[in-house]
Amino acid sequence: MGCWNHKIVNVLDRFAKKVQSEARELLCRMPYADTRAECERLKDEFKRRYGGKDYPKAASTLENDWERMVTFYDFPKEHWVHLRTTNVVESPFATVRLRTTAAKRFRNVTNATALIWKVLTVAEKRFRRLKGSHLLPDVYNRVPFKDGKRLHPSYETRLAA
Repeated sequence: MGCWNHKIVNVLDRFAKKVQSEARELLCRMPYADTRAECERLKDEFKRRYGGKDYPKAASTLENDWERMVTFYDFPKEHWVHLRTTNVVESPFATVRLRTTAAKRFRNVTNATALIWKVLTVAEKRFRRLKGSHLLPDVYNRVPFKDGKRLHPSYETRLAA
């Protein structure tokens, strides 16, 4: 999956400054749409409004990796807040980067590994708990979800057939 924050920034970079705030409003509604169909409708509206001869590169940038960007709709709705962004991965490593950059160079790999391990262990204490953790067994067992809702059991049977 991709990160919507980065996607929005990359798309907005294709616009003139005077149009960015208007485009940002429409872009920011996409990842918070209740269904994939609604998100697709917003994308189509964006492409109609900006994808013509004025800002074709913005529409093209939005289209890149689109399927990956909307994959979160196939997971429980409680997990969406965690899946729409890569901050869950980037945040701990920002702390590691800060410490290792300050040290500039380590004389041996063991010292660097020990520092990274300790920084991540300390950072872990402040990690936010996963919302909807009770649904992890369903995700692990590939129970199908659509628009954040578990599909009806009879539908699961048809998929397996």
